[in-house]
Amino acid sequence: MKYFVSIFLLSLSLAASTLQLATSSNPARLNPLLATDSSSSEITGFIFNGLVKYDKDSKEIIGDLAKEFYFKNATTLIFKLRKNVKWQDGKSFSADDVLFTYKVLTSDKVASPYSAGFRFVKDVKVLDKYTLEVDYKEPYFKALETWMMGILPEHILKNEKNLMTSSFNTHPIGTGPYKLTQLELSKNIELTAFDDYFEGRPKIDKISFHVIPDPMTRLLMLKNGQLDIGSIEPLVMQRQLGADFFKKFNIYEKISLSYTYLGFNLRLKKFQDARVRQALSLAIDRQELVNILFFKHAKVCSGPFLPGTMAFNPNVKVPTQNIQKAKELLKEAGYDAKHPFSFEIVTSNASSIRPYAAEILQYQLQKAGVKVTLRVMEWQAFLNMVVFPHKFDAVLLGWGLSPTPDPYIFWDSASDKPGGFNLVGYRNKKLDKLIAKSQKVIDRKKLGQMWQEMFKMIVDDNPYLFLYIPNSITAVNKNIKHIEPALSGIWHNYISWEK
Repeated sequence: MKYFVSIFLLSLSLAASTLQLATSSNPARLNPLLATDSSSSEITGFIFNGLVKYDKDSKEIIGDLAKEFYFKNATTLIFKLRKNVKWQDGKSFSADDVLFTYKVLTSDKVASPYSAGFRFVKDVKVLDKYTLEVDYKEPYFKALETWMMGILPEHILKNEKNLMTSSFNTHPIGTGPYKLTQLELSKNIELTAFDDYFEGRPKIDKISFHVIPDPMTRLLMLKNGQLDIGSIEPLVMQRQLGADFFKKFNIYEKISLSYTYLGFNLRLKKFQDARVRQALSLAIDRQELVNILFFKHAKVCSGPFLPGTMAFNPNVKVPTQNIQKAKELLKEAGYDAKHPFSFEIVTSNASSIRPYAAEILQYQLQKAGVKVTLRVMEWQAFLNMVVFPHKFDAVLLGWGLSPTPDPYIFWDSASDKPGGFNLVGYRNKKLDKLIAKSQKVIDRKKLGQMWQEMFKMIVDDNPYLFLYIPNSITAVNKNIKHIEPALSGIWHNYISWEK
């Protein structure tokens, strides 16, 4: 009898399907309120749900935990929640969980950049077990997007004294399609399909994340079939993949919803001179950067909001490299060959491209007499020792952006705080006033015009050097079925995938 049971269990194990993925670093906290690094954000996306989400083309907002939502008036939002939602420990989800999440996020118990999205909320009321009323102090252009935030379980966390250090951050319980079943830091993170997921159990049984910091190792594992999905760098795409690879993998390519920038620490006196920042901008040849690193798989970035959105300002042109003008500006600011302007660029090896980009920037800036030193760090050390404590001259980083930008989060003076995303300490009172005014505008055309004005204002000030927008190139094992590529990428229907 034991023999047959063993054979039965073995056959079940062999039949189980596993999606093999890689992440470049350990997740810091698997909690949607605290997931600010890319690894944490990616994994929590499988475990938690918000009230609403974008559709597959990122154009319309549709229900997630909410089956229905509507504005009763310009400042009152009603959510009708799904009644068949379970937490991954079997408890029922309700409006109390949403209220609890809101109270935690807006309390002093957590330092989260996501709390900024709730600053216009006046009150959240539970009308009944499955109905919520959200009252805003004034009309807010991003009222719905705010509620894409993952919801936390009240019954687990209501007595938690310190959510920042809670064991929940490594043992999360969500309502999402996958639940965490294994967390081996620096090795393997395993998610298992949640049988009672409200949209139906995912077809793929497990998702296994291999923690692999080295991009070349990730590529080798992909080529060897040890990973099912992987990002492909343009250089690799052009020169390192043969016919055998394309027999096994489908390629999906689109412009990414992200950009890479060189951000100056404006808290330091040497970067507060606008002439210096302009000189550094004019010393850079952004097109050369794109040509060397990406071939035809990227475009030059001209500002903080992405092309194709109503916030993008087409009249703002990318600066043309002008070494002579850069030298003149630096001389006006008090720098010359005897006393050169110098600074350090810090970046992470989590991206295989950015360390090379830093070297090219170093070479280009040298032509203008600028001395640049480089430091490349492991991702978590980079975040915890450099980025968040603001201990840097300049950082080479990137932002992934929502289709509807919120300038407050990145550019308002008030976001220059612990846990805030105004990492460079940019402060512009005129911009702050424009941002504050825009937050109340719900007329999309007028809002677009205001964003375009902000776009120009930020670019003219050079708090960042906006560099490039890479294409997203994704290789997917042909054994994975039912992928439907869309403007948002391939992941919008992953619970329907089969392997």
